[in-house]
Amino acid sequence: MKWMLAIVLVLSSVTYYPAKATAQTKPPATTKQPVQPAKGKTSPQQPTSRPVFVLPKTPERLSPISGRRAGMGSRDNCPAVTTALTALVPLQEEQKISKKTDKPISEIVGGLTTSQRPTFWFYVPYTQDSTASAEFILQDSEENDIYRNAIALPPKPGVIGVSLPSNKSLQVEKTYRWYLKVFCNQQQTASVPIYVEGDIQRVNLDSRMMQQLQTAVAPQQKVVIYAQEGIWFDSLTMLAQLRQKNPHDASVVSDWQSLLKSVNLDNVATAPLVQ
Repeated sequence: MKWMLAIVLVLSSVTYYPAKATAQTKPPATTKQPVQPAKGKTSPQQPTSRPVFVLPKTPERLSPISGRRAGMGSRDNCPAVTTALTALVPLQEEQKISKKTDKPISEIVGGLTTSQRPTFWFYVPYTQDSTASAEFILQDSEENDIYRNAIALPPKPGVIGVSLPSNKSLQVEKTYRWYLKVFCNQQQTASVPIYVEGDIQRVNLDSRMMQQLQTAVAPQQKVVIYAQEGIWFDSLTMLAQLRQKNPHDASVVSDWQSLLKSVNLDNVATAPLVQ
């Protein structure tokens, strides 16, 4: 009997321990896999939205005089061009209050700035190798010349900037009239120019917008803020400076095109910036 009891104890120990070892090697059924980070959320900084210009509610218009955003046709000896001389500014068309016609009778051309000496931007299709010459004029509300200067034509068709010199500045809440005239006759007095014209008014920033600009980290974020608040010249000039500094930055180029297209300047949105 003792001999048979010993055999039973040995067999039971052999079958018990492997089963226990096998059970310990199995992973618990409730174990969860580690959570993987979501793609596209590894950077703490959110991407900047593209700038879209919003027309300011006030003032309703800067001047009662009609503006002109694009030069008309060819004059004198000016060569034919695919895209006309164009001022890079917003345009609003005013309609006749008449039952007979709804055709526009005037164009509100221009915008706001916070700068003492803003830069004016134009697409110029006429080049240095032509017989054309150009002149920029800035006048006050009484049509007195504030600044008048000859402008060098670019080496190839493209966008140029015209800045005021250090001894000229705009006063806050005053409206000024600007012109860019292109003459294709060497005798300017006998030449009929192709020209664009519009208004500019300098304004002060309110505390809300100043806080927004101080909070913005990237220059492109500031461009968006200026555009949303209707400060056209500052928004465009900041983008132009970024393009000149980083000419191959695809994001800056996209912002430039977005801003111009938001004021229906699609036809010059891809034109190069030229010195």
